[in-house]
Amino acid sequence: MNIALPHQRRTLAEDLRLQIADEIVRRQLGPGAALDETELARRFGVSRTPVREAIRQLAASGLIEVRAHRGAVVAKPDAERLTGMFEAMAELEGLCAGLAAERMTVAERHVLEAAHEEMRALIRVGDPQRFHEVNEAFHGAIYAGAHNTYLAELTLTTRVRVQPFRRAQFRNLGRLSKSHAEHDQVVTAILRGDRARAASLMHAHIATVRDEYGHYAESL
Repeated sequence: MNIALPHQRRTLAEDLRLQIADEIVRRQLGPGAALDETELARRFGVSRTPVREAIRQLAASGLIEVRAHRGAVVAKPDAERLTGMFEAMAELEGLCAGLAAERMTVAERHVLEAAHEEMRALIRVGDPQRFHEVNEAFHGAIYAGAHNTYLAELTLTTRVRVQPFRRAQFRNLGRLSKSHAEHDQVVTAILRGDRARAASLMHAHIATVRDEYGHYAESL
């Protein structure tokens, strides 16, 4: 049974960004490949407006480069930039988890537990797409539970930039179960109100995500 979780509905531009990003991360679109707005609009059956916004978001992630008079092209992989984004993500998410351990309301804890349990069920039925969606809601519940709007905004902005790489690591064999086990420890620490342990475990979880993406990239 799917559990209703509070999360924002993605815009058309965000859906396009994820689809194009997946193709780049999976190397179906290689470095230097041109991303023509008109061609993408025709391919996805949309206007150029959401395509233009998707390209802007992809540029922020470092996946593409927008060059004057030349348009957008797939960027060469930048390992140093990616490492930096994951380091920032680990620090921000760790801080959110620590604060959530102290500040989450009873209702917010129930939302977190609901997401966690739904992911457990999704592993059994083998639905990685829904798992990813609920995973975003799970992490979003922790950001909200920190009760620090500015921190939540920073964390969400960074998550958007690393999102394609976080999605890719779920393609590794057995990764869904491992990710859930890591979440289980984080949830336990939050529910016990253990700020230091919740922060440490979340930091370690994001570091593992980075490593898992590295393994995925090496397998291509």
